[in-house]
Amino acid sequence: MKAQSQTTIKERVSLTGVGVHSGEPSTVTFHPAEPDTGIIFLKNSAEGTADIEVPASHRFVVATALSTVLGSDAAGSIGTVEHLMASLGGLGIDNVIVEIDGDEVPIMDGSAEAFCDVILQAGVRKQSAQRRYIKVLKPIKVTHGDAVGELLPSESRRVEVEIDFAGTVIGRQAYVYDADSGNFASELARARTFGFMSSVEQLWANGYALGASLENTVVIGDDQVINPEGLRFADEFVRHKVLDAVGDLMLAGAPVLGHYRSYRGGHKLNYAIVEALLSDETAWEWSTAMVRRDVGQASVGSMVPAAAFGPDVS
Repeated sequence: MKAQSQTTIKERVSLTGVGVHSGEPSTVTFHPAEPDTGIIFLKNSAEGTADIEVPASHRFVVATALSTVLGSDAAGSIGTVEHLMASLGGLGIDNVIVEIDGDEVPIMDGSAEAFCDVILQAGVRKQSAQRRYIKVLKPIKVTHGDAVGELLPSESRRVEVEIDFAGTVIGRQAYVYDADSGNFASELARARTFGFMSSVEQLWANGYALGASLENTVVIGDDQVINPEGLRFADEFVRHKVLDAVGDLMLAGAPVLGHYRSYRGGHKLNYAIVEALLSDETAWEWSTAMVRRDVGQASVGSMVPAAAFGPDVS
């Protein structure tokens, strides 16, 4: 198997929206970057001070309760990076500078579609350097209460997620995504974030979800989806969880060559599995081998016995 080339975008491109938690407007601009740059957030500072760089790395994760938040003492925080990161990972972008003028990546319509659209609009350019993968060498497992995540050695990149909610609106769903298929834009990007109407007042009281609406969130009532247009996929909920996992795994700093399985998980579990992998020097190595797969993604049956438990809403 031969090595693959690193990539960046061909030209600068921007989009503007509001933060789902802050409710504040924010503009994100993608800039081409040199080989081996990786993905770096460039946060525009207030009052004319110098802009601050925050690498898209697990080392800079400061919160995972409701979204994945990057930050540092100098930069403050950059919230809700997961959909943007999933788009870059799903479209195979290795090197880019992400300039942001707010504290939160805009939520757009609650999915990754708008990010994919502008990246594809900019175009993808191959670079001279070889792409490097983080190859999983041995099983890594993490448990948080009833949530379980594991990374397994594999010659392909797979993300397998199962969710299980009490009630019939979501219920139990599972999905397998082949990250080497090239189908991110059609299979995952349009799956939207979701939340429960019963949680809204508490979130508002705590200063969260101030920008959430039926325009950017699938809202679940007592026994139905409240959005008048309904769902984009019959299994949109689990597809969005896979989308989140793709974005969170990108915080390893390179594509992870392995099979990730998540049961009742969310951002906290995704982050923990990246931390567990990279903290064990015997569990991974750098690889430049091209990944090839013939099997596409599909809905699958359960991985482990289910119980009525709600994973983190994202």
